[in-house]
Amino acid sequence: MATSTTKALAGEEPPGPSRAGDGEETSRRRGAWLHRLDVKGAPYAFIAPFFVVFAAFSFYPLIYTSWISLHDVELATLDVMEWVAFDNYVELWGDSRFWNALQNTITIGVISTVPQLLMALGIAHLLNYRMRASLFFRVASLVPYATSVGAAALVFTMIFERDFGMINWGLGLVGIDPVNWEADKWPAQAAISTIVIWRWTGYNALLYLAAMQAIPADRYEAASLDGASRWQQFRHVTVPGIRSTIVFTIVLSTIGATQLFGEPLIFGQGPNGVTGGANNQYQTLGLLLYEEGWKNYQMGRSATVAWAMFMVLVLAFVAQRLIKRLRSRTS
Repeated sequence: MATSTTKALAGEEPPGPSRAGDGEETSRRRGAWLHRLDVKGAPYAFIAPFFVVFAAFSFYPLIYTSWISLHDVELATLDVMEWVAFDNYVELWGDSRFWNALQNTITIGVISTVPQLLMALGIAHLLNYRMRASLFFRVASLVPYATSVGAAALVFTMIFERDFGMINWGLGLVGIDPVNWEADKWPAQAAISTIVIWRWTGYNALLYLAAMQAIPADRYEAASLDGASRWQQFRHVTVPGIRSTIVFTIVLSTIGATQLFGEPLIFGQGPNGVTGGANNQYQTLGLLLYEEGWKNYQMGRSATVAWAMFMVLVLAFVAQRLIKRLRSRTS
């Protein structure tokens, strides 16, 4: 039968005095046991309240939204629900507006995310060098992120205006006819992507810069001694050193692209903003969700679009993990 001291050493209970004269040894063991309990239990005790808050404000909306998506619910009478099972999902699958919004979301996401992250990587690489007024340039790169999305979209809407916009004025100087940025599909998506790129490039650049400054300097010194050029150091030292940060920004950008809403809404300058243009040429999933719920008053369909957006993110995450696993196997 195990004694109390044996149980204490195994971490089951604190040790107690077993015989006279061993008070000092008992105190030492009790102190070690309490320290071990504090080290092991402290993280769980600290994170438990935050997990409860997260569960209350995250899991409940997901469950409630999924429940609404299985009903026919109108915005004016949210307390009146008619059970329709998966009819909303079937209708969404056959709705051409959904596939158009999904395609627009993907294309705007690609043409805004790829240039954005590449530019952010280049800016961070330049800011990583010792240069005068480096603090000023770092703060300046964060100003677009601190700007309201409404103000940014409104300014860029005036810049891309067909008759009096600055972009068409510049194109006219070189003999190019004015472009109807809002009415045509690809010009509209390019203009919206420009707003996203302008707002988020500096933010991602600072994330990359923080990761670059954490790379040990001896790696660059070793690469320099081996005869590596600046470009080779960037490719073989900098990029591998911040790979986890790059993955993190890709995930954030993917989530942001899926939820894109404010930029195309304000770019439409009125009723066309909700529908993504007269022909839905730049309507995203976020705009479709808003149109179904707050224009057509169909909250069940709106919740179905929300869950479709969530599934798009899940599929993107699964694809990223599969690609990573395949690359690790091949390497």
